[in-house]
Amino acid sequence: MLPRVTTRIPYALSFFFFFFFFFQGGFIRPSSCKEEVKQSSPSDFLDKLMGRTSGYDARIRPNFKGPPVNVTCNIFINSFGSITETTMDYRLNLFLRQKWNDPRLAYSEYPDDSLDLDPSSWTPCWKPDLFFANEKGANFHGVTTDNKLLRIFQDGSVLFSIRLTLILSCPMDLKNFPMDIQTCTMQLESFGYTMNDLIFEWLSESPVQVAEDLTLPQFVLEEEMDLGYCTKYYNTGKFTCIEVKFHLERQMGYYLIQMYIPSLLIVILSWVSFWINMDAAPARVGLGITTVLTMTTQSSGSRASLPKVSYVKAIDIWMAVCLLFVFAALLEYAAVNFVSRQHKEFIRLRKKQRRQRINRGFYFRGYGLGHCLQNKDGTTALEGATVFAPPPPPPPPPVAMTTIYDADALRKRFVDRAKRIDTISRAVFPLSFLIFNILLLAHLQGASWRISDDV
Repeated sequence: MLPRVTTRIPYALSFFFFFFFFFQGGFIRPSSCKEEVKQSSPSDFLDKLMGRTSGYDARIRPNFKGPPVNVTCNIFINSFGSITETTMDYRLNLFLRQKWNDPRLAYSEYPDDSLDLDPSSWTPCWKPDLFFANEKGANFHGVTTDNKLLRIFQDGSVLFSIRLTLILSCPMDLKNFPMDIQTCTMQLESFGYTMNDLIFEWLSESPVQVAEDLTLPQFVLEEEMDLGYCTKYYNTGKFTCIEVKFHLERQMGYYLIQMYIPSLLIVILSWVSFWINMDAAPARVGLGITTVLTMTTQSSGSRASLPKVSYVKAIDIWMAVCLLFVFAALLEYAAVNFVSRQHKEFIRLRKKQRRQRINRGFYFRGYGLGHCLQNKDGTTALEGATVFAPPPPPPPPPVAMTTIYDADALRKRFVDRAKRIDTISRAVFPLSFLIFNILLLAHLQGASWRISDDV
């Protein structure tokens, strides 16, 4: 009996050690199997949430055949600039953020409150068909990777953010240029979904944010921005649309230095001819022509950077009046020169009249014809005698008339008249130009106040 017992002991020990090493040596761990069931990998979770086996179809909007999807939008402006008057558009760089709820993407298996997805995995996700209605050009940013963000929350909310550079049209009213206030609009509209399927709305808090260090070279962006709706009605239906209006006030620093001050100095320079002697014709004519040509060039340069609009702008009125004053200064010297030379014409006319009065008498003497001519009494006229007696000489002019028509007195009289024109012009030209500036400034300031009140 004893040998049988001893032979069974090694088999029992070997079975015991085999069972011990099998579970403790890492071949099979029941606890690890349970952990793998509980915590799946993110890839498996996404496949289960949005993959082909999940039943999710990105071609169908959330709440299909149900209430419309409400998409909340907000933007963050990184830069705002390149406002061009000739093409009437502006350029800006922004973050566009959209948020909506998709019940099909709600989850509870994953422990995190939100899940950020890589841009390469966005294809199976539904997104609103938003576009910018007044867009003229747009660029996406892909350095160093696509500047896009897709975040899914546990309740099915989806946050979609993208960085864009846009060129948007901005119809401008340049009647008060360069003291104008422009209003530029950005419109966000749905392309294919009507309001029965999709509705855009602004975020309730801070829908439009602007970078703190944002500066514009020629404009000041006002903090107050108008938010509203711009629902579009087409033949294909009614489409949702939201808009924001930016109010831009132009700064006059550049135009004051480049246009107003130079043109003002040219006008003042034309007045210098009023103090130059009227006999210095080359100096006064050269100064007048130079100022007229310079003012013409200045006016052409001011219009080069502006569109060809049909109405009159404030800068056009300024340049036209400056050119008018410069040209009037040149014509003033023409008037002065004409008046100062009138005494010569007057004296020449008086001499001509006196010569005509003297030549009224007719003299006839017969040379060798006296034997052919007889007097009334029958006697023969002497040869060389006067046939017709000359008229009596005119009486001498009075002393007063002689003094009036004296050459020196006449010259002094007309020169004094010409000098009086220069003296009057020295006061009339600056005073009238000052009155024009006051009226123009008051008109433009009143117009800008009215625009501010309307805004």
